[in-house]
Amino acid sequence: MTIHLTSRRTRRVVAGLGATVLAAGLAGCGLDEESSVGNQTAAGGECGGLVAGDDIDPEGLTDVPVVVGSKDFDEQLILGELTSQYLCLWGADNSTDLNTQGSTAAREKIIRGDNNIMWEYTGTGWINYLGNDKPIFDPVEQYDAVKEADVENGVVWGPLSPFNNTYAFATTADFAEENSIATHSDMAAYIAENPDATVCVEAEFANRPDGYPGFKKAYDVTGGDEQSLGTGVIYTQIAQGNCDFGEIFTTDGRIAANDLVVLEDDKSFFPLYNGVPVTSVEYNEEHPEVLEALQPLAESLTTEVMQDLNTRKSADGESETQIATDYLLESGFAQEG
Repeated sequence: MTIHLTSRRTRRVVAGLGATVLAAGLAGCGLDEESSVGNQTAAGGECGGLVAGDDIDPEGLTDVPVVVGSKDFDEQLILGELTSQYLCLWGADNSTDLNTQGSTAAREKIIRGDNNIMWEYTGTGWINYLGNDKPIFDPVEQYDAVKEADVENGVVWGPLSPFNNTYAFATTADFAEENSIATHSDMAAYIAENPDATVCVEAEFANRPDGYPGFKKAYDVTGGDEQSLGTGVIYTQIAQGNCDFGEIFTTDGRIAANDLVVLEDDKSFFPLYNGVPVTSVEYNEEHPEVLEALQPLAESLTTEVMQDLNTRKSADGESETQIATDYLLESGFAQEG
């Protein structure tokens, strides 16, 4: 399930990024408590040679201090750098503190005011931080519920983005076409008819109620040769035919790199993890214009766009700095200075 906030700019961006075909890494919603050493670096000033596009007010955030943080996986590093460069175009006095290890540690930096903006996921907020065990399967309702509840913890959720970084199963495009498989229900039916079919999952996912055990119950999966592999290995093992089906993250660039097809979660088992920039209540009261300025950027980031951006970092080895710059130019948010 996705929300449809696709604008003319978003469609133009998708077309511009569509030629990029390789992979990306992300780690879902890890909650490791340890924090890495921050990489505080100035990112303001001349904005790397970029100037504001037609839809951005280059003086809209003049002298507003913003420290952009992130968690420690590829998607988060891209989002952090993209946000920092974008806010620079608005005139913010911005810097970054990216690559904090673990969701909880990154969130604490926001609450303490060490960092001012980071990207969070609605499913992480609802389940991990707020302690709910029943997801809400409408993206807007899930977002509204998290936003309303988390303000009591000192966290303000900004504009909702369409991209959904959740779990799913995938297979190769050829395998899907040959066996008419497009949904998780199709996968369950195939496994029932072929009990030796291989299903590859990471160790934690294999034992969590909201992981494969719950999935099997929801889709009435019987049979199958279950194999436990590392997250990064699963993508290549599916591509090589060693796994008929494998657990993946829906915005991961390795999907495109390995010519995989993401199966539709037709019974809505997996929670929604839409991306949202968050800040503290205190910072938002002082500078509400920052989250307001981020709305166009947030609305432009579809699942397809994030797959493309993630692809460039994890497979191509491009830096998040270059990826962010290219995206801002291709989307029309920025122009060459």
